[in-house]
Amino acid sequence: MTSDTLGTASASSPVPAPVHASVSGTWTLGDRTVHRIGFGTMRLPQTGRALVPQAVPRDRGQAVRVLRRAVELGVNHIDTAAFYFSPLRSANELINHALAPYGDDLVIATKVGPARGLNGEWLEHARTPEQLRGQVEENLRQLGRDHLDLVNLRILGTDSVAERFGALAELQQAGLIRHLGLSNVQPHQITEAQTVAPVVCVQNPYGIGASAEQEAVLRLCADQGIAFVPFYAIAGAGRETGADEAAEPAQVLAVAKTHGVSTAQVRLAWTLHRGPHVLAIPGTGDPAHLEDNLAAGALRLSAEDLALLEEAHTA
Repeated sequence: MTSDTLGTASASSPVPAPVHASVSGTWTLGDRTVHRIGFGTMRLPQTGRALVPQAVPRDRGQAVRVLRRAVELGVNHIDTAAFYFSPLRSANELINHALAPYGDDLVIATKVGPARGLNGEWLEHARTPEQLRGQVEENLRQLGRDHLDLVNLRILGTDSVAERFGALAELQQAGLIRHLGLSNVQPHQITEAQTVAPVVCVQNPYGIGASAEQEAVLRLCADQGIAFVPFYAIAGAGRETGADEAAEPAQVLAVAKTHGVSTAQVRLAWTLHRGPHVLAIPGTGDPAHLEDNLAAGALRLSAEDLALLEEAHTA
């Protein structure tokens, strides 16, 4: 499918069939092959801003339908965490209800480190082996699994990761975890973790306008064959509140207009152009947005498009 098929259909034209996740290509995540566009569940438990105590729970049926539709359309890489919840809704519980028993080709990645109390308030990050094991076991219970496909250790700050990563490596040896990754880290922390156990994935904030430091992380991952999985690729500075169309750079708006697509699709397509090791995990609770996100995997940006977007990226 070419980028021209992503434009808005005329009133007399048939509605194009939804794009399958396979159009984005594949990457081997550890020992599992996944499509490069996956699905992030941070926004699934609520509407509006995510990860706040006062979040408004999303309709349960809609959330379940979105998850099932994602898998129907070929998504086989789902990102989640036990701390992704709102009043009445938990991302892990929704995944369990919608998708269990899980297909053999489905990779569910989760994160440990951050913690939230039952009231939704943030608590101190887990740092001890006991605390990290507790978070791993909590994910196992919520997802209804006896092992986790991929666990990313999320870090705050620049201090050593060896002890915490080593604790997860012990759980990997015990069979509770299949693969290990890192989140929100700097290059020296990736190098340090690699001396403890193989790192198959790095999740960092990245998108148009990302810092030079994040570019360095992207390049390091490419050099070492590690999957680079950006978060906030669409939202950018909006983070948990989502993208702000009014704040989009003129170059992004121009490319979107050229192809007849949304700026979110442009941002996703640009991210995938940064290297074959880059995986996208856009999240939504809206079935139409899900299909739009997958369609970004078919958007082929020209040299002129990429030059314009590079201007926005380095501005």
